[in-house]
Amino acid sequence: MITINSIEDLPKRIPIFPLTGAVLFPGTQLPLNIFEPRYIQMIDDALASSDRLIVMVQPSDSKDNSSKILKDVGCVGKITTFNEIEDNRYLITLTGIIRCEVKEELDTTTPYRQIIPEFKKFSSDLLSQNVETIDRENLLGLIKKYLEHRNMLTDWDIIQQTSTEQLINYSGVLVPFTPEEKQLLLESITIAERCSALEALYQSYIFNLTGENSTKIH
Repeated sequence: MITINSIEDLPKRIPIFPLTGAVLFPGTQLPLNIFEPRYIQMIDDALASSDRLIVMVQPSDSKDNSSKILKDVGCVGKITTFNEIEDNRYLITLTGIIRCEVKEELDTTTPYRQIIPEFKKFSSDLLSQNVETIDRENLLGLIKKYLEHRNMLTDWDIIQQTSTEQLINYSGVLVPFTPEEKQLLLESITIAERCSALEALYQSYIFNLTGENSTKIH
């Protein structure tokens, strides 16, 4: 269990892993295969630190992971599992804690990039999320129809047992939305706003796949 009581407990500078199409949300887990030497060094340094934190953030140029310009918002993750592979790779799992704005990128001597994060806008990520206003059945209906028409194999029983918050956040992590669509979900402040954006995305994809245009699917 990862417990951060307030944004004051978070570091003032954090290394970043810029990767197009890879987003992390609070409470979700993201497996990563780390093989570039600069990011091997970043993981070594993170594992040697007391917090084991890095920020996942998308480059602004969706075709270039080395783009100097970053999206405005990323998510802090803690390295919760790691395995060193013989060919000098790491297999790690990041667990999301809190989103942040990229306040400033630092000039560093490290081979990897580091930023000063700003957490105030997303301080509610550290609190329990209110999902009472969310129509869970409608969300499940959209997810099911999307998966069926994309012919994606899933364990529906597990999906039904998943919490509403996790349904929303893992949709942003696992569903093959575009990098821009994933960023839209990431930057939605509240869980309810994220759900509204997610439902609109599902409806759009369902319409494109089937021609069906419905605001409510059960």
